[in-house]
Amino acid sequence: MVALKLRLIGNSTGLTIPKETLAQFNLKEGDTLYLTPAPGGMRLTPYDPDFADQMEAARAIMKKRRNALRELAK
Repeated sequence: MVALKLRLIGNSTGLTIPKETLAQFNLKEGDTLYLTPAPGGMRLTPYDPDFADQMEAARAIMKKRRNALRELAK
């Protein structure tokens, strides 16, 4: 577990993430993180949960309509 500290940055509040944690999760300045509600608290992730849902739906369609997509690719 890593403790993160909220800090005042101009008129906003920012989150300070230790350098070791950034390296561990392969994050760098400018990356986007998504804060989502989770059971018992919150989840901070570099993956867009909406995009993950869309990709899951796309994979299901591609599996179901494989032959049609193959024909369209010709």
